[in-house]
Amino acid sequence: MEKVLLFCDPGIDDAVAIIYALLNPRIDLVGVVTGYGNVNEKQATDNASYLLQLGGRPDIPVIRGAKGPFSGELVSYYPEIHGPEGLGPIRPPDNLITNVQDYRAVFDLIDLYKNDLTLVDVGRSTSLAISFILKGAEEVNLVKGIYIMGGAINHPGNVTAVAEANFFGDPIATDLVLEKGKNVTVIPLNVTNYALVNPQIVNWIAASNSNPYSGLIKSIIDYYINAYKKLIPGLNAAPMHDVITLFALTSPGSFQFASRRVRVESSSLSRGNTIADFRAKPKEEPKETLDHIALAFDYNAFIQDFINVMTAKINNLK
Repeated sequence: MEKVLLFCDPGIDDAVAIIYALLNPRIDLVGVVTGYGNVNEKQATDNASYLLQLGGRPDIPVIRGAKGPFSGELVSYYPEIHGPEGLGPIRPPDNLITNVQDYRAVFDLIDLYKNDLTLVDVGRSTSLAISFILKGAEEVNLVKGIYIMGGAINHPGNVTAVAEANFFGDPIATDLVLEKGKNVTVIPLNVTNYALVNPQIVNWIAASNSNPYSGLIKSIIDYYINAYKKLIPGLNAAPMHDVITLFALTSPGSFQFASRRVRVESSSLSRGNTIADFRAKPKEEPKETLDHIALAFDYNAFIQDFINVMTAKINNLK
């Protein structure tokens, strides 16, 4: 079982990733670090707490992360995609049972689990970068590995012509993590955009009514699908960007990877642009600087896994 500390900004796709991690028998979710991104940090914290409470796991700590990027810029949110409070039409209740902790809990979990722990970052990388700054790369790199959802390798961006939202949101932080982190795996848009879930799959999961999330999943993913219909005319599905990042951790054999050094631009015109050398004869880089980049995946394996996990019975909850 993979022990996971999940950095996220729920957000619909982040919310589905939290649910997937809770229901997945191959994942032991030891904490959720919430930050700004799809919604503000306070709303992300409430959303994560609500999802954990709904699944009977309010014992899992929700750790408050960054409220904005290193640059200090104002943050743009995406209510047209994720809804006004991040969970589509759902509003978390006011009487939440919470286990909200400050950022020092991240250091405690790294110290506790060390090389049994994987850091999975599916939001802006500011919160993760803080660990490298405050705790130091040597100690953070004691973990088993780091998975990052973001970037676009030889693929169009989704917030600009070249940039994916997470890498665009704080390119300084992302580049810092990529440069200081060891055993980093990047799951970019050229993979995540094709992790599509359609209404038929959602209806199948909802009809199972096998866990506390069955109805919620339909409400939030239907909202997400309708948002993507407006973004990409003709598409009747939505990509599970964050879930497939966790799937890459538990099922690496379903992916094709390449090893390249990844950097992120922070200048204005090319902000968030992901750089990796895919020439026929790339520049030789020191082995310790190379990152693992997902290039393709087995869609059928992903969808079968997604259905199996999301229809897990309540007694399988950890």
